[in-house]
Amino acid sequence: MRAEAYERRREELAGWPVGITSYRLGDRFVCQIDDAGSGARLAQAEGATREDAERDAVASAERRLARTQVHDVD
Repeated sequence: MRAEAYERRREELAGWPVGITSYRLGDRFVCQIDDAGSGARLAQAEGATREDAERDAVASAERRLARTQVHDVD
């Protein structure tokens, strides 16, 4: 199988910069969200449409990012 309809964009979720990648693989869409700085994958979801896959991946990534603690370094 070959990935088709590939899209990549940068957004901000829960105050963090992320990259959102989505593409069609066969009859399903896949969405992956990664940390824009390190490229570490935060969430991945599949759906019948691009919107379904992105909605589920964004919800998962937002939950994880909202729990991330930030410590001030003096």
